[in-house]
Amino acid sequence: MSLLDNIRNYYENWVLEELESLLQDRRLEEEMLTDIVCVALNHLPPRYIKHEVDMVYYLSPVEYQEMRDKVRNAVKNAIQYVEDHSRK
Repeated sequence: MSLLDNIRNYYENWVLEELESLLQDRRLEEEMLTDIVCVALNHLPPRYIKHEVDMVYYLSPVEYQEMRDKVRNAVKNAIQYVEDHSRK
């Protein structure tokens, strides 16, 4: 077992949730979805946590909303970028 097995980027789940929300009526290939997630995460600051609860107690409502807005924008921009640059 590696120490890295115990940590993750807090934004990962939020990006996946946002992607699902924005693409609920569309079907994209898994490779394209993976590209979108990678592009979005690369445009967000890393926020590594050990447990989800680690962030809950340290965020004010304003910080929480700012982070959600950043995720929404990052995912929207990533969708557009990947769609514009996908091989057709």
